[in-house]
Amino acid sequence: MKLGNIIQDSEAKILYGNASDEIIGISCDSRQIQAGWAFLAVKGFAVDGHDYIDAAKKAGATAVISCDRLSLALCAANFYGHPSKKLKLVGITGTNGKTTTVTLLYHLFSYLGARCGLLSTIANYVGEERYEAVNTTSDPITINALMAEMVEKGCQYCFMEVSSIGVEQDRVAGLDFDIALFSNLTHDHLDYHKTFAEYLRCKKLFFDRLSKKATAIINIDDRNGEIMVQNTAAKIVRYSCHSLADHKCRIMEESFEGMLLKIDEKECWTRLIGQHNAYNLLAIYTTAIELGVEVDDCLIALSRLESAPGRLESMMGPRGICVVIDYAHTPDALDNVLKTLRKISPQRQLICLFGCGGDRDKSKRPEMAAIAQKADRIVITSDNCRTENPTEIINDIKAGLSAEGRRKCICIEDRAEAIRMAILTAQDHATILLAGKGHENYQIVGKEKRHFNEREIVETIFKEEML
Repeated sequence: MKLGNIIQDSEAKILYGNASDEIIGISCDSRQIQAGWAFLAVKGFAVDGHDYIDAAKKAGATAVISCDRLSLALCAANFYGHPSKKLKLVGITGTNGKTTTVTLLYHLFSYLGARCGLLSTIANYVGEERYEAVNTTSDPITINALMAEMVEKGCQYCFMEVSSIGVEQDRVAGLDFDIALFSNLTHDHLDYHKTFAEYLRCKKLFFDRLSKKATAIINIDDRNGEIMVQNTAAKIVRYSCHSLADHKCRIMEESFEGMLLKIDEKECWTRLIGQHNAYNLLAIYTTAIELGVEVDDCLIALSRLESAPGRLESMMGPRGICVVIDYAHTPDALDNVLKTLRKISPQRQLICLFGCGGDRDKSKRPEMAAIAQKADRIVITSDNCRTENPTEIINDIKAGLSAEGRRKCICIEDRAEAIRMAILTAQDHATILLAGKGHENYQIVGKEKRHFNEREIVETIFKEEML
């Protein structure tokens, strides 16, 4: 592609090279630059790409482009031929449920015979081919490169998580969304956004920027649902479990095996559990209907879905103990999971093991502790302490406990030992929630990412108990 075409309709400027130069690759990382490539120099939060222009030239860069974050996104879309316009692109935003919703949409449409792409926290998929994911919302070059590959390999749909940070940093600028879905908005990412109002504003920007050809799907049981679409040009579709809406759902029956749902007057059995998953499934149903799927086909496909990895994932062990692994790492998510587990097995002892990430929003730590008090026992431990002292993180969490909460709480910094203690001292037939890690198979300590797989740890403890 000609260099001049890459910067078309953006405010990017050519610092080195000519508009007629043929470019075969682009990157904003000077270490990836090869001959024939253009280096996009972007000023980021921690690093200014302009400091690496000489390194890019030495690596053989044919051109250097200076751009801000918006121009980066537009240049990436130009270079890859605007692949989002050749796909049915669905973006999901909200505090909780993004990963579950996009993953299940990917599986539902795949089951219905469509070839799909997925951009999520857990992994990215082009058809059946898996690529590791680094961020909830990748950088614009990665997004457009993956979408271009989806188009090349015959994908019809792409389902994508859209984070508030990704919106604010223009990572999704220049993408042509057919559907934007809002799930909910609760306490998270205030280490970045500083205030809830700013967090809400960034989420709302996603809907403000939709075209009139798009559809905005909102959960009106969340008080922020209607706020999201105040200024959107898109068609608005509403879903609810408690109010009048375009699409409605309620739980008829529930057990550890699944739920019987009534969706728009038709019943559907699902293997997922919990009110929050009723919302997720209703969002998926609404999206599928808006994309033209027949109702009965959609309900049959819903009944075949299984939860995303690390979302209410249960493991049965000796003495009738059930360990549930869930990614719940926000106050609202933890509250939802504990309510679900208590509702399904009210007679079982309920143990909640959790921690909070280091170098992240400190204000939610005591809130998490206050919510954990719904359990019969609490185990506070480490969860990606990063560069913070884990003992100080635990102390921040403990500040949210009442006197009664402190009496039923134990703190064990080593997460593996905390899991072992929780299982070995649990009553027969207890339910033990391991919250916060979910699909993650690592712990981040300092700058180091260490292997840490809760499933492996639980399986080892179960085997030891059976000896």
